[in-house]
Amino acid sequence: MKKLFLTVVALVGATSLFAQTDIVATFQQGLANAKGGNLTEALEQFNSVIDAYYDLEEPDANAEKAFAGAKRYVVTCYNMLGGKAFNAKDYDTAVGYFTQAADAAELYDDIANANKNRSFIGKCFEAKGADAFNSGDYKTAIEVFSQGYAADNRNTSMALNLAESYFKSDMYQEGMKVCSEIAKLNPDKFEEAIAAANEKMDMYTNNEVAKLQMAKDYDGIIAMAEQLPDAAMAQKVIMQAYYGKKNFDKMIEIYDEALAAQTTDEGRSDIHYWVGVAYNEKIEGAVNAEIVKNQALTAFRKVTAGKNVENAKSVIQQLTTPAAM
Repeated sequence: MKKLFLTVVALVGATSLFAQTDIVATFQQGLANAKGGNLTEALEQFNSVIDAYYDLEEPDANAEKAFAGAKRYVVTCYNMLGGKAFNAKDYDTAVGYFTQAADAAELYDDIANANKNRSFIGKCFEAKGADAFNSGDYKTAIEVFSQGYAADNRNTSMALNLAESYFKSDMYQEGMKVCSEIAKLNPDKFEEAIAAANEKMDMYTNNEVAKLQMAKDYDGIIAMAEQLPDAAMAQKVIMQAYYGKKNFDKMIEIYDEALAAQTTDEGRSDIHYWVGVAYNEKIEGAVNAEIVKNQALTAFRKVTAGKNVENAKSVIQQLTTPAAM
């Protein structure tokens, strides 16, 4: 019995050794196929190495090395297949391969490659939606770009096109949401995109406000602004809406809140300007006109950036120039 037991142990040991040798051999075959461009076959072999590795009780150094290499090359093969499909403009197939590459990289804790492949997914959707966007088919562009944006929200060229598609489709709030998310990106890396997003927000907000102003629907402007994802923009719009309603006291009341919401010198200057306007409107007929005038001047003198600087200077001059006798 003792001799039989030793024979069984020897057989198990030989099987384990064979399995580990087989893993290394399969990995080498996968490498050869990958280098030869046989990516699908290489993938099967690398995945076989990974599966077999998990069955080993005590993998040796060579099996460990083959396992680590197989995990890397699985991601590489999926990525290369995605690249081939992308170059052939088969974007749906490319998305499938890049998704598999990203998922595999994430599974194997290769976050850098996971992020890289998700950015390729975004590029696929950007290319796929380009024709629809350029031809004015904004409904299709939204469907495609929104998928790409979900995969990679740092593809700012696509994100800006998505926002534009929303705006052109009278989906103002959706466009503002995308632009506000772009505006929150790192300014050191995305300065131009942030500037473009802010420009779109200003332009399309002005368009929306103009429509409501024509109808003298100032409450509608306020309601619209309260839905904006960008608090700084919202407060500026609300301040101007109350000016349209001639509710100067309300403008002064919300001054601190509106100012606190701003994140730039230009934004803060705009709020100073509008509260200066409110005080200026209250001078005539005020019991303490000189005090109110000084409050207006204090606000206007804080306007140091943006498009209202010259307007503020002009009002300051008017308020400080003695009236002709």
